Amino acid sequence: MPIAVLVALVVLSGCASGQVPVLPATVDEPTPERVEPAPAQQSAGVEEQADGAEETPVVVEPEAEGEGALEEEQSASEAAAPEVDPEAESQLAPTAACGPGGRYTADIDDLRLEQLWKGSPEALGSLSIGFADAGRLVNARQMPAGPNWTIVAPDRCWGTEETIEYLTRAIDHVAAQFEGTPPLRVNHMSKPEGGWIRPHASHQSGRDVDLAFYYRPGGPDRGAWARRENFDLARNWALVRALVTETDVQLVLVDRRIIKRLYDYALSTGEDQAWLDSIFRAGRGSLVQHARRHRDHYHVRFYNPRAQELGRRVLPLMPKGQPDLNRVVHRVRRGEYLGAIARRYDTTVSAIRKANGLRSTLIRAGRTLVIPLRGPCVNCPTPPEVIVPPRRLPPAPPPVAVRSAPARGELAVGTSGPAGLAAAAQ
Repeated sequence: MPIAVLVALVVLSGCASGQVPVLPATVDEPTPERVEPAPAQQSAGVEEQADGAEETPVVVEPEAEGEGALEEEQSASEAAAPEVDPEAESQLAPTAACGPGGRYTADIDDLRLEQLWKGSPEALGSLSIGFADAGRLVNARQMPAGPNWTIVAPDRCWGTEETIEYLTRAIDHVAAQFEGTPPLRVNHMSKPEGGWIRPHASHQSGRDVDLAFYYRPGGPDRGAWARRENFDLARNWALVRALVTETDVQLVLVDRRIIKRLYDYALSTGEDQAWLDSIFRAGRGSLVQHARRHRDHYHVRFYNPRAQELGRRVLPLMPKGQPDLNRVVHRVRRGEYLGAIARRYDTTVSAIRKANGLRSTLIRAGRTLVIPLRGPCVNCPTPPEVIVPPRRLPPAPPPVAVRSAPARGELAVGTSGPAGLAAAAQ
């Protein structure tokens, strides 16, 4: 039907009803332009682009961290919760310049530090360089075998000397407290050289470790039923308590349902509620915090006063040491590509690919890359000064009042009648 006829009909109907019709405004839509299809993504193994080429960034969401053995559907509360990543240490810590000397490494002055870094870096012990989610590890130590734990992946169980000492101390503490304690499964820590380790966002600088739960001896330790019914509350609380009181723990990540069970159990045993609140219910200041996909393990991160401080102090000395140690770690962000990253650090795409074993120029957002440097790094993020807070110890129990023997002529407490009078008369 012609448009003019339609308009006339609308006007007539409007007049008949006594209302003035309002016609919708019409906008001439432009003819859509033809969009050329995007070129196919480059696959692994194809010929590499020239250094500094403006390749199209290919970014994908970072993989979620988890053990993968026990996947469950997220609850509605988890899905609606705001996305906060407590593992992203580099995003929470400010950038600061490196100063001379040290708080925890004052036994090594700057001159001696430079001499050791140039000639005998292994004499410095473990160094945790950078951040837990954008860092690397120098002079790593492998988790040793022991009767109280089982190492799941030995090639992924490397850390600093401090991390290993803290970890073994806490596990041994539980075994000594409960006879017949089964070995605790120790999962991923870090690679020998640190850096990105699949499938984790952190675990890069030797300070993180994933620990399984303690389950009652003789019962199943896998599946949702085991987590609910066979979860050993006494031993798991003893482990968390040992981490808090016996080590310089920075953070324990676990699912909120496990947190509630541990809190309720600890409270039922007579632990001080204010102390428990400071551990579990202090918001971002809590030592134990909720993390999604942590229903089957603890993610523990330690402060490393010596390894972190030495790692911070050697940053300006990197170019003076061995060439393979002059590296920095870069966390890939959305929209970044290898050419821009290479220009930022004054290096080449080929050098970055070789250092990271990249078969193509495709990179993924969230992953970290080891960047080999040709000189001093002027754009390197520097972690803040390491200051380990005092350990959160429970309040000491009140002393038991002991009354001395009554003085001559004084009635003994709780005595009356002839016995009390006789005691007073003596």
